[in-house]
Amino acid sequence: MLHAPMEPFDHGWLEVGHGHRVYYEQCGNPDGRPALYLHGGPGSGCSPRQRRFFDPEKWRVVLFDQRGCGRSTPLGHTEHNHSDALIADIEALRHHLGIAQWLVFGGSWGATLAAAYAAAHREACSGVLLRGLFLGGREDIEWFFHGAAALAPEAHDAFMQAVPARWRRRVVTWLDRVFSAGELARIDPAVRAWRAWEHALGVWPERTVPAEPTQDEWPLLRARYRVQSHYLARRCFFGEARVLDAIARLRGLPVAFIHGTNDLICRPQNAARAHRSLAGSRLAWAQGAGHDPFHPASLALIGSALDAHARDGHFDAWPGDRA
Repeated sequence: MLHAPMEPFDHGWLEVGHGHRVYYEQCGNPDGRPALYLHGGPGSGCSPRQRRFFDPEKWRVVLFDQRGCGRSTPLGHTEHNHSDALIADIEALRHHLGIAQWLVFGGSWGATLAAAYAAAHREACSGVLLRGLFLGGREDIEWFFHGAAALAPEAHDAFMQAVPARWRRRVVTWLDRVFSAGELARIDPAVRAWRAWEHALGVWPERTVPAEPTQDEWPLLRARYRVQSHYLARRCFFGEARVLDAIARLRGLPVAFIHGTNDLICRPQNAARAHRSLAGSRLAWAQGAGHDPFHPASLALIGSALDAHARDGHFDAWPGDRA
């Protein structure tokens, strides 16, 4: 379930260098167990709804918008915006807030970043919760842009119609060029097409289309997909091997995986592979859930995992398979 809506008891912007200022907020109980939530995308930014994963009586929750995302400035900026910089930003934020250790929870790309951060700064982590894991490599990216086409062929055909024929096997490179060029006449059709394809995989097997963005939503969407194309064109500056190596190096930390059995954006095999590589980790399947963390099955597992860690400081008694 989702907990009641909550407002931040603290928020601000942290200067992290090269002109970037990252927005952060703290919610819940100032004296509670510290937790960091890492949003996905890359490029999505945090939302008030994500605060509600956490019991406000138990947790001191920190959320922040990664470089170029959400309320961070400059919006959509991709210079000096890469994975190692984000890891450094997380650690700078921890020191800024005076937190000794925190549970790090991320979904999708946020799970990738959470694993990489925890591997680099394991002494700062009381545990790691990874939902809908994205591995950041060629295989995951190829699956999203082409491999899943057979599951929603009409939606994929519509997506490809927005891409020049000579670029259809190199969609990510084309998208990166379009967003980097900054021409709205090319960017906005790319946003519509990409967003519709992402939506089609997220709601499969239903067939719906997303509503047309409002005027206020357009700047955030342009920034989101600009940052995302920048990262995906470069395999998120990690690549699959580095992500799996980071996860394997988390041995000895409390680590739990949650993954939807019907996730077509980040396939279930990602969690299965990572879980097998990390002795002592826990894995629970959200039956019937796709990539959406707000599916009832995913919400139930997120809630029970957070409750277990708040109570015990680990996931040993949590209902998941043990590696």
